[in-house]
Amino acid sequence: MRRAGSVARVRSFHCPKCGQLLFFENSLCLNCGSDVGFDRASAAFVLGTPDLRCGNALRAECNWTAPDGELCDCCELTRTRPNDDDLDGMAAFARAEAAKRRLLYQLDDLNLPVEASEDCPALLFDLLSSSDGPVTTGHADGVITIDLAEGDDGHREMMRVRLDEPYRTLLGHFRHEVGHYFWLRLVHGRPAEPVFRALFGDERLDYAEALRRHYASDPAPGWDETYVSVYATAHPWEDWAETFSHYLHIRDTLQTASAFGIVVAGPEIAAPPDPGAPLTSVPIETDDFDDLITSWLPLTYALNAVNRSMGKKDLYPFVLSPTVLEKLRLVHALVMRRQPARQR
Repeated sequence: MRRAGSVARVRSFHCPKCGQLLFFENSLCLNCGSDVGFDRASAAFVLGTPDLRCGNALRAECNWTAPDGELCDCCELTRTRPNDDDLDGMAAFARAEAAKRRLLYQLDDLNLPVEASEDCPALLFDLLSSSDGPVTTGHADGVITIDLAEGDDGHREMMRVRLDEPYRTLLGHFRHEVGHYFWLRLVHGRPAEPVFRALFGDERLDYAEALRRHYASDPAPGWDETYVSVYATAHPWEDWAETFSHYLHIRDTLQTASAFGIVVAGPEIAAPPDPGAPLTSVPIETDDFDDLITSWLPLTYALNAVNRSMGKKDLYPFVLSPTVLEKLRLVHALVMRRQPARQR
């Protein structure tokens, strides 16, 4: 793994030759025509050459760099994928790998390790096509299984409606399942375990029985006063994974807004925003959870209002109750403990 230890990572990128804005998925600069590739170690785009392209550049549309046609660090984490002759499966595989690259980029940003440790296995992925048979998305002992059908908009929307979910994305599945993995790394058998149980409940409750009850009954009235989603009510493990995933959503969206200089002053603010300030939102690097939330909520109000102006549903269809905020605060505290010391 060629992972940088403490590189500050942003959510906007530029061509190393001409400076044109690039998106995270770009492999070509449309302004100057240069081949570009994302270098994990520097968290930036570099000029691409044939000997720096990931071995999955065609199979997975991967734009990360790797020496001599090897797989990049992100593609190396995939243990199982569809056969090359499964055209539909490989198209879905490419969509899943794109989401996984964004996930790994964020984990690097948060200094959350995916390599094996003395008491935790390395993170690996099985990306499987349910057209070959039933696939259960989940996590077990460091291996995350993703049903590639979740990359199909029609299937995902059908499942969202069937399960009465306000929000369902392929990236959200990756973030949820990696939450289970980091429960092992941040909570299990560690000093935070009693605090986790006080907030989320006792994870030693029978998991299979808890899921059976969850799918056999409607959520209890007032569930949203305690949980971030209906699925979080199923079991403390799922509550943690949903909360962890939500935390990643919040941080990534705020950092993207900051990188693009989005200003959210709000109609309720009497004084005009400081034109010298790039954003009224949170700085990219903050240890203060209250700063995150104080910045997050006005941004969600603005984004929801914009969506409604376009005749769309709310982009952020969630309400963060005080109890949910305390759960998010615990996730934040455990994640930030893994941060390297700041350079002063």
